[in-house]
Amino acid sequence: MSQALVEVKGLVKHFPLQRRLFSTAPVAVVRAVDGVSFDIRRGETLGLVGESGCGKSTTGRMLLRLIEPTSGTMKFDGVDVAGLGPEQLRECRRNMQIVFQDPYASLNPRMTVERTVSEPLEVHGIASGEEKRRRVRELLELVGLSSYHAKRYPHEFSGGQRQRIGIARALAVNPKFVVCDEPVSALDVSIQAQVLNLLQDLQEQLGLTYLFISHNLSVIEHVSDRVAVMYLGKIVELAAKDDLYAAPKHPYTRALMSAVPVTDREQRKKRIMLEGDVPSPINPPSGCRFHTRCSMATDVCREQEPELLDVGGGHWVACHLCQ
Repeated sequence: MSQALVEVKGLVKHFPLQRRLFSTAPVAVVRAVDGVSFDIRRGETLGLVGESGCGKSTTGRMLLRLIEPTSGTMKFDGVDVAGLGPEQLRECRRNMQIVFQDPYASLNPRMTVERTVSEPLEVHGIASGEEKRRRVRELLELVGLSSYHAKRYPHEFSGGQRQRIGIARALAVNPKFVVCDEPVSALDVSIQAQVLNLLQDLQEQLGLTYLFISHNLSVIEHVSDRVAVMYLGKIVELAAKDDLYAAPKHPYTRALMSAVPVTDREQRKKRIMLEGDVPSPINPPSGCRFHTRCSMATDVCREQEPELLDVGGGHWVACHLCQ
């Protein structure tokens, strides 16, 4: 088993709501992420999946401290990221990068591709002059573009090409770890496969480690080694991809799996329909946060919050019915 590159324990992010006039106390807090723990091994892809608003993107951005955590620890290669000062954090970020969801919004429309991709090289003092231009050409070719694209602007490219530019920018500083935050959800289906294959090829070629965030279970299955399932700010199940997809244990995971389209009629599962909407993260339910939508919930589910425990073979589940 390879050593963990990223270690997260008890990660919390609460966003205070607008304060009342002349009051310093917040009206309430949004519990976006509420005690998340996991690790990511060197060279693997950990898929993070869940419904919109469950805290996936917030978790990914906290790992890079693009969002400051409320509490918890985040270690990258043994270093406590949460305790780093500005200069130390900038040095650490050479090894941690992110590919954003919207390939157009994440690029400056007034900057050429060359300026966009070379900016990290300048910020970190890696290359300048002709060496910088050569590195930009190498990066563009690495992601499937051509050197003549360097002088163009983002609006001159398709969505898939823009995402390739975003990937090139992320790889400019030779990172070890990349957060892929819904990198294909804004792309056409035919282009999604190309970008996913590119990310996998780059991982093998450069020895990258990924946190791959998506709401699409089919995409997660295609790219991940292990999968973590989030619900309302909590991880409810974490297991190797094959184990999770073959035998999901948490009721929420089983409901998600039943909604995945399958072409083989014999492999189709009976659709599990969840009742009601996802509760508000401002006032989450007591006990198990899924109990308000779970048909198997008991009194203990309503009263006690389940721990995320290993039920065997590295398969972690937070459910009273599985422990």
